[in-house]
Amino acid sequence: QAQLVESGGGSVQAGGSLRLSCAASSYVYTWYCMVWFRQAPGKEREGVARIDGRGRTTYADSVNGRFTISLDKDQNILYLQMDSLKPEDSATYYCAAPDAPQYCNRDRPLSTGDMAYWGKGTLVTISS
Repeated sequence: QAQLVESGGGSVQAGGSLRLSCAASSYVYTWYCMVWFRQAPGKEREGVARIDGRGRTTYADSVNGRFTISLDKDQNILYLQMDSLKPEDSATYYCAAPDAPQYCNRDRPLSTGDMAYWGKGTLVTISS
């Protein structure tokens, strides 16, 4: 059973940066794509960014231009570099992956229902 473990969360002031990591227990080249989601208290979990096996990326409009998703296949680690952070970015961040390639099509919305594997999340708090 594949496992995903997030780290790197914390508390920073608005305008600051954080880098989240997600360690995968199996070789990442076996993943069709990997995705970051986030969930704020009282809100639904939403997609943040996706990267596929070719390195092609997709971002939610709310983070485009501020966040960067990347994948280190040698170390089996997924990253999310978050810059120019805002209070509304505060949430628990999760990494996830599907178990079929069709869920990684670039024109497909980032959907929790498409994911088969989830980490337990890491908390990010942005103060104003």
